[in-house]
Amino acid sequence: MQFSGTYAPIAKDLTLHRHVSRNGIAGAAGIPVGTHNETSRRRMHMSRTSSGQAISTVSNGAEQAKTSPGTANTPCFPATSIQRVEADDVQVFYRSAGDAAAPVVLLLHGFPSSSFMFRELIPRLADRYRVIAPDLPGFGFTEVPVRRNYTYSFDALAGTIEAFTEELGLKRYAIYVFDYGAPTGFRLAVRHPERVTAIISQNGNAYEEGLGDAWAPIRKYWAEPTPENREVIRKAILNLEGTRWQYTHGVANPDSVAPESWTLDAALLERPGNKDIQLDLFLDYASNVKLYPTFQQYFRQSKPPLLAIWGKNDPFFIPAGADAFRRDIPGAQVQFLDTGHFAIETHVEDIAAAMKDFLQTAGVARPARQ
Repeated sequence: MQFSGTYAPIAKDLTLHRHVSRNGIAGAAGIPVGTHNETSRRRMHMSRTSSGQAISTVSNGAEQAKTSPGTANTPCFPATSIQRVEADDVQVFYRSAGDAAAPVVLLLHGFPSSSFMFRELIPRLADRYRVIAPDLPGFGFTEVPVRRNYTYSFDALAGTIEAFTEELGLKRYAIYVFDYGAPTGFRLAVRHPERVTAIISQNGNAYEEGLGDAWAPIRKYWAEPTPENREVIRKAILNLEGTRWQYTHGVANPDSVAPESWTLDAALLERPGNKDIQLDLFLDYASNVKLYPTFQQYFRQSKPPLLAIWGKNDPFFIPAGADAFRRDIPGAQVQFLDTGHFAIETHVEDIAAAMKDFLQTAGVARPARQ
């Protein structure tokens, strides 16, 4: 991936940022994303990280990578691998780590991100779980062949991820849902409630009262899907500054958000045809709101263990959406973090710790290795 024009100085800056490594945006950018290669139908496996990397926490909650000196007090995390598998006639790109026999945690990202958003969370969970994070069609490095004539809707995204789980033989799994990952994951849960062992919702909404004022222009697009309203969304959101704002709004120290996160997302939005895919999904998001009563009925009937861990300053999915889970699942745990929409960028340690405690209590986890 070559950066030019607007992206050139940002890419140069990224080479100096301590978060960027061969395993980050630079490594990911070498993966072909524009075309579908028929020879890639077989599953491919590429090792990404080494066990020699460790993470140290800094005061603002963000983190940076450093080389482990090999001392007993320095934590080392399981390696994360990059893989592809064909499911639903789509080449699904995914990241995974952990023992294949461990309980499964399926991580579902949102707009405009990809499995890259879980780069710091995956290794923190992989000592106890088999962690799997796919890129949804239209995002990241999942490839949809032109001959597939794919319809970009949330029903279609859920269908592809359902096929993905079946291709990998995942019979039972906990789901972590964020943003678009929520209506995708909740569709899976409604279709197969017996498969879902627990739900972690990180700013993943299922209630009308959880939709913030930031949805106003998109609601107008739902009501009047005219070319003019479509163009308003394109210009306001689908650009570098709009993407950066989603990552940094509501964050006490915006500079604590690693720039490769929003820079990678913005770069991938610039692929030919991708903005129209995103606009189609914005329009189809109305279908999720219509399904909220169905999701809520599933919550009431199945009562899955649920942790809502929420960036309380999110302008899209506001705290009322987290609190609402308790209405249908009285035992739901709700925790708020003083951050924005992409809470995982600033509070990954808090989220990982809360998930481990929650899953342990829910009977999902197995003891950590000694």
